Order: sequence, then C-alpha cells, then structure tokens
Amino acid sequence: MLTKELEFKLPNELVAQTPSRRRDQSRLLVFSRSSQSITHHHFHELPNLLPPNLSILRNDVSVFKARILGKRPSGAPVECLMLKPVYPFENTWRCLLKPGAKTAKARKFGLKDEYSAEIIRCLPSGEYVVHFELPNDSDPVSLAQRIGSLPLPPYIRRPATKVDEKRYQTVYANQAKLSAVASPTAGLHFTPEILNRLLGQGHSIYDLTLSVGLGTFRPVETEHIEDHPMHAEKYFISPETKLILRNSQKTKFAIGTTCVRAIEDYMNNQDSENSQSSEVEAKLFIRPPHKFLGVDHLLTNFHLPGSTLMCLVGAFLIPGENHGVSLLKEIYHVAVSKKYRFFSYGDAMLII
Repeated sequence: MLTKELEFKLPNELVAQTPSRRRDQSRLLVFSRSSQSITHHHFHELPNLLPPNLSILRNDVSVFKARILGKRPSGAPVECLMLKPVYPFENTWRCLLKPGAKTAKARKFGLKDEYSAEIIRCLPSGEYVVHFELPNDSDPVSLAQRIGSLPLPPYIRRPATKVDEKRYQTVYANQAKLSAVASPTAGLHFTPEILNRLLGQGHSIYDLTLSVGLGTFRPVETEHIEDHPMHAEKYFISPETKLILRNSQKTKFAIGTTCVRAIEDYMNNQDSENSQSSEVEAKLFIRPPHKFLGVDHLLTNFHLPGSTLMCLVGAFLIPGENHGVSLLKEIYHVAVSKKYRFFSYGDAMLII
C-alpha cells in the first residue's frame, strides 16, 4: 500500500487548539459497520449508543511534564523532550533536543542547582541518549514534574497552560503511572458521570497501561506503508485484564488506539501465565488487512494525515480486508464537511 493513500485535505481551522468547554460536550460521529451508516451525536450520548454488556478497556497511563529547559555551557538555551528511559542504565533517557546538533557538539547542558545532563550518544532516529545528574530529585521524571511542562503535540500552536495540566489527562489517569509523553486522547472525552452511567448499565471497565510515545505523531515517511519502521511502546496488562481479553464470550470495547495496540500485541503474542502481569513492548504495526483478536468496538479521535493511526482505524473498519483506509477517508470527508474538530483536543468517532 502506498503511503500517499493516507493523505486527505484538512482545513487548518479544524485542527483543535483547545479542548471543548466540557469534556463530554465534544461531538461524536458514529459509524455502524453492519449498516455502513453514519450518525451524528454528542459525547454525553455515548452510554445510549453502545451495545449491552461490554467489557470496556481503557489506558490509565498519566502524561508527565516531559519538556524541560536548560542551557549549554555557552549559556545558549536548550529544550529537552524526555521520551523514555534506557534500561538498565540509571537516570539515562532517550530525548529530543532543540537545537540538536549544537547541543550534541557541546555534549552537555543543564540548569544551575537543578540538574546537569551529558549526551552519551546520537541516534540515527534524531534522538539522543542523555544521562542526568540530579542533586535534588530521585529520578528524571521527578525533576520533570517539578520544573517541566506538558509536551503538547506539535500541531497545537501554543505553550501548555494550567488548563492543559488538567484537560490533557484523562479523568481516570493513574498518577502512579507517569510514563507517557502524549495523552491517550480518546479517553479525554470521559467524565466521572459518564463512567458511572456505563457501570450502572451493566458494563465492566478494565485498565491496562501503555506508555504513549512521540512515535504516535510521526508520519509514515517511506513510499510503501509496509516499509515503515514502527516505534515500540511499553505496556502493562494485569492478570484480571488478561483473563477478560482471553474470554471469547466477552464483547470488548477499546477506548482509543493505544488500547487497541496493547490488546492486539498481547493477543498475538500472549503468554501462558494468567496469574502474573505482563509488561512488554508493543511493536505491532496494525494496518490492513489485520484481523482483530481482542477488540469488537472502538472509540477513537480523528487522526493525522499520513499517520500509522489511520492505518489502524482503517484496518478496524473492514477487518481482514485491504480497503479500510479508503472507507476511513470517506468518513473523514463527511467529518470535514460537518466541521468536526480533529486531533488530540478534537471530537470523537465511535465504530460499532
């Protein structure tokens, strides 16, 4: 499949720069795979639109303030975006640096009395392996939470604010799981009231944790989609959630593509031990004609042109077939004509 097939026209004004006034006031496009029909709603209607007795899977990861500022020895400014730790090395992370080449040449950066950092290696991906010395903090995440800012996606053309510190997290984000540099954005529409309504209607909710990385925003740059080197993201699934995923009698509803990626990676590589948690890296590139093993219904946002997430959603629209992306683009054309808002702070799409 050619990467150019993932492109579509999106007016700049439809790229959401701020969240809706209330989480559940966002709009909701519903696509029925059985009837091939589209209907238009608002998110607070979700409990009335779902089939009964669902096992709902959600990603409870929390986004940390991964963007920190520093200075090179010359005094010139540096912006460091922490991506993920490099195991088993203590206080060593893969990072993006701005400016990259000048900072790499200087080898060091930091903030007086806060931290010092040394660049250990430059990676072909444009990332840098950085070791941190921390006089005041136990680890780099603690440093970032204290002095950093939320790493809003690059298409949100403004600095993060106090409002973002609340609204760029899901209401069910687990603060003990500060490991994501991007939010699982399909979950941003939920309120405690909607979650309680779902439980009251007899649905069950199960958590998993996938550490959403910056690869989420990186476009496919190869001519053919199949040649794209898929990024890896660590995920954690508890024994309780594993049992639900393995139960073929349960109908599973995934909140977001990050959930889908963890679920499908686990179902394709599942271990035989139900009594222990699984903590591995998802490397699965979900694209047509993927056959889904653990997801029956999907809630997702509207995604970037040229992205791997378009491949995933296209595959879900018509599992096991090759033309799901074409159908997704038809749906997106309708969404654009109806002025739906796109990307992280945008509206949602339900596929049932």
